[in-house]
Amino acid sequence: MKAIADKEWTTMERNPISREGWEMKKQEIADLDDKIAEVAEMIKLARAEGDLSENTEYHGQRETQGMLQAKQNLLKSQLANCQIIDKADMPKDIVAFGSQVTVKNLDDGLDEIYEMVGPGEEDYTGDVMKILTSSPLAQGLLGKKIGATVEVEIPNGMLRLEVTAIDVT
Repeated sequence: MKAIADKEWTTMERNPISREGWEMKKQEIADLDDKIAEVAEMIKLARAEGDLSENTEYHGQRETQGMLQAKQNLLKSQLANCQIIDKADMPKDIVAFGSQVTVKNLDDGLDEIYEMVGPGEEDYTGDVMKILTSSPLAQGLLGKKIGATVEVEIPNGMLRLEVTAIDVT
């Protein structure tokens, strides 16, 4: 999407998301459609058992249905606030959506690698932590070049980092 070059990408009004992330969220919504239909059938069967005031199966299924619909609405809302971005169109010399950035913690000297991702793509368990572009840490890093130092406020105080490498995945 060349439209990214036309506007300041660091202040996008919509959350960036990769095509893969978009498709994962769409599939999750479709899976929830199936589960909601199954629960609706179970509600129908529970309703056929008679008195609804004491029918715990009916009330339990209604609650499950409400939670599934709320989750589905949340996912739809997230997608409505996303814009599919081709990582290849992003700047290569600064931290941007899709970048893997290596930073050195200036307090302990340890290196960490973060990948800037969109909603639903975050993963904090791997060697490369995939962090949301909307997170405070990512907001502090976005737009920075190699050699830049940043200070990001975290619950334990201030995190001081130096950008040592940028790689576009």
